[in-house]
Amino acid sequence: MCGIVGYIGKQEAVPVLLDGLKRLEYRGYDSAGVSVLNDGKLTTKKSVGRLSKIEEILTAQPLSGSVGIGHTRWATHGRPSDRNAHPHYDCQQKIAVVHNGIIENYIQLREELQEKGHIFNSETDTEVLPHLIEEYYQAQQGRGDLEAAVREALRHVEGAYAMVVISEYAPDRLIVARKSSPLIIGLGRGENFVASDIPAVLPYTREIYILEDGEMAVVRAGEVRVTDFAGEPVTKRPFHVEWDLEAAEKGGYEDFMIKEIHEQPRAVRDTLTGKIDRATLKVMLRGVKLDPEFIRSLDKIHVVACGTAYHAGLVGKYLIEKLVKIPVEAELASEFRYRDPLVRPGSLTVIVSQSGETADTLAGLREAKRLGSRILAITNVVGSSVAREADDLILTLAGPEIAVASTKAYTTQLLSFYLFAIYLAQERGTIGETERIALVEELLKLPDKLEKVLNTETKIKEFAEDFKNSEDIFFIGRGLDYAVSLEGALKLKEISYIHAEAYAAGELKHGTLALIVEGVPVFALVTQAELYEKMISNIKEVKAREATVVALAAAGDHKTAQSVDYVLHIPATHTMLTPILAVVPLQLFAYYAAKARGCDVDKPRNLAKSVTVE
Repeated sequence: MCGIVGYIGKQEAVPVLLDGLKRLEYRGYDSAGVSVLNDGKLTTKKSVGRLSKIEEILTAQPLSGSVGIGHTRWATHGRPSDRNAHPHYDCQQKIAVVHNGIIENYIQLREELQEKGHIFNSETDTEVLPHLIEEYYQAQQGRGDLEAAVREALRHVEGAYAMVVISEYAPDRLIVARKSSPLIIGLGRGENFVASDIPAVLPYTREIYILEDGEMAVVRAGEVRVTDFAGEPVTKRPFHVEWDLEAAEKGGYEDFMIKEIHEQPRAVRDTLTGKIDRATLKVMLRGVKLDPEFIRSLDKIHVVACGTAYHAGLVGKYLIEKLVKIPVEAELASEFRYRDPLVRPGSLTVIVSQSGETADTLAGLREAKRLGSRILAITNVVGSSVAREADDLILTLAGPEIAVASTKAYTTQLLSFYLFAIYLAQERGTIGETERIALVEELLKLPDKLEKVLNTETKIKEFAEDFKNSEDIFFIGRGLDYAVSLEGALKLKEISYIHAEAYAAGELKHGTLALIVEGVPVFALVTQAELYEKMISNIKEVKAREATVVALAAAGDHKTAQSVDYVLHIPATHTMLTPILAVVPLQLFAYYAAKARGCDVDKPRNLAKSVTVE
């Protein structure tokens, strides 16, 4: 997620803005900028790259003024560049806006505004906001009410946003609004602050207003007035921050990993944004420009990835083969280019990488392209090498992931495969209308269901404490549950250093049972209805060897408890969608097992976040 900072008061704004943005650097960014009002005149400086670049520019060309806004951008719409960096202006350069989130209907708004003569300078969705505000401000015929213009503009905006507006039309205020993206107001004495996260304001105040969805505020140096989007007053009570700065960067969580686990409902919601037509419930992937004839003639897909991304690819293989009826090979990138892969010209290769810079994965992309394959990338970084070199792109809007062990990036990669599989199926006609609608409706419910999964955290923490001294833990499952088991075992190995292995449950008789002894913990995933009876038989096999079995089952399943020692339930959903819900308890178990063993969960030994060498 991007960083927002705003200031109004008696101090010079630029040092406050830069200090706040530095305290938000942990969120990740690729460009930065500030806008300042001085004697009623609006001036902006922005640049691709780190904050040090903006500091150099401002040293050479200082900006003075006591009202300003700043932003660090994590690119989503448009590559990292000077012109795509925030803040963004209207045509007259009298209104400046910084914005986090996604404007879903920005293409429609942009076209309407261009027809009215507005000239755009960036590729971003954000730039429609200052132009839209300008349009409604000019339509007031001299009334000069900037707040009313912002409120009217937001009536036409669909999507998620935290936004801050400054303008020469009202130089004594900041106007802020929030919908589905965090925004706070820091309360000072004769000065006030705005930010997307608490750390930015902690050196100046510990009294804050936390804006809720659908709230706006007019922030002056000596006053903060909060309303709803209809203009009705909202009474706010200040929240007193007691965390230190390090805890505040983590949102009050002890580690980045647990924070990122809890961010998954938001990450899934953001990744869904703009990809489903709410009227028809059809999947729309604007970054995918596959020709209909190419889709119809497609007869094989390769999925190439490493580690956690590879596990997401295994789920993707199952989904595409099930829904689209195209054979899919999911391959480890580190093996792919060394085995003379049978990639034919005109085929499709799906490259999956959180960072978009994974060395083996990038090499696999280039090898597939050399062999004539079209490349579709699933990545979390729009300006990455993978994103730039691919023909098509599905961007996972997980936001920056700081903990080495991937959590929210994995769930958004899974979601991207669901969207892509449904997209291919609807284009090829291999999915019926009823089934497609049922799947998409359940996709839209996933963020709320993920919240419910997170409510089981206390119980999972207890299991982790019970099993923290285990030398071996096994994970078993069938079908999609087996793919999720692989990810569960990897998470546990990565951060707790407990030896963990995942096995296809049907393979137990082929050697694995030799490792099952009295008391050894076994996590059994039982979410696939068509494989239920088979899975229960496999559970009985390990129970006969006196294993301690923890089952992961769907809500409403009361039978499984009769065959195991413990049961964790996830909300009921479409059978094919269970991986996104089922992986979260396994992430939580790995996290709390590592904590119980005294491990550094954010920086596990011998591992790096982005593997940029072979």
